[in-house]
Amino acid sequence: MNKEKRKILVTGGLGFIGSHTVVELQNEGFDVIIIDDLSNSKIEVLEGITSISHIKPEFVQLDLKNKELVSEFFSNHSIDGVIHFAASKAVGESVEQPLKYYENNIATLVYLLQEMIKNKVSNFIFSSSCTVYGQADELPITEKAPVKIAESPYGNTKQIGEEIINDTTRVEDLEAIVLRYFNPIGAHESVKIGELPIGIPQNLIPFVTQTAAGIRKELSVFGDDYPTSDGTAVRDYIHVVDLAKAHIAALRRLLDGNNKEKIEFFNVGTGKGNSVLEVVQAFEKISNQKLNYKIVGRREGDIVSAYADTTLANQELGWQSKLTLEDGLASAWKWQQKQS
Repeated sequence: MNKEKRKILVTGGLGFIGSHTVVELQNEGFDVIIIDDLSNSKIEVLEGITSISHIKPEFVQLDLKNKELVSEFFSNHSIDGVIHFAASKAVGESVEQPLKYYENNIATLVYLLQEMIKNKVSNFIFSSSCTVYGQADELPITEKAPVKIAESPYGNTKQIGEEIINDTTRVEDLEAIVLRYFNPIGAHESVKIGELPIGIPQNLIPFVTQTAAGIRKELSVFGDDYPTSDGTAVRDYIHVVDLAKAHIAALRRLLDGNNKEKIEFFNVGTGKGNSVLEVVQAFEKISNQKLNYKIVGRREGDIVSAYADTTLANQELGWQSKLTLEDGLASAWKWQQKQS
């Protein structure tokens, strides 16, 4: 079957990473169908995607927690692969509402896999996270690093999700690639889609841009007593477009039968760590804005440092990140100014 005819289901396809991945899929000639329940996204994102790619993807508003509706969807659609983004993702909220996270992130995964197997859809890409490593013993983090006991119910749902997929690939006709993301930032160069946090942002970059735009009074920097170059926590910030392209590389690997195992794991990051204060300084430079920030106490569950060893993804997927921290910050700032 040629690639143009391949239909890919993207769950959570109107979210931040999902929407950028839909654009890249369409750019590569795939036919895309999006499922999203709009609980943490906006329908306007569909217009943004269509405006960039000049193709309106098929959209189904559906809550994956509804097992009957998931079954009905698969009965009515023929698809060649699934990229699964749909999940709740706020660490703090997961601590306060663990059962919401277990239902939304685990039950939905089970229902999806059950229907895939029943309907003989064998290609699956799972949106995981570097949170599965916790505070790694060695940096940069390779895929061989042990999975640590999760610091939050959110992190735990990613670990359990990986285990469910692993167990399923052993006994069913399922080929899976698990992508462990580091910290996605930025927006599409067209500035037609970007990160749209509903309520108070959970991630650093939207909090930075909203503070610069005057929406937030000040940026809280959680802790300056970490054992890092400037005392602030270090993360690996990857441009969302680079991250989206990693999904295309992973999908092609599955569709072409080039995967070496029934389940494979890849880190998706830049391989470079930046501290919170380095991010603040880089943002001030590209935006010519002075950021109002305050050092406050450490946040529970935060680790000191995490950045990826991306050798495996570079070699096996033929993928590597191309865009810089500055590219990500500049596009995030343009996107924020468009919202304001």
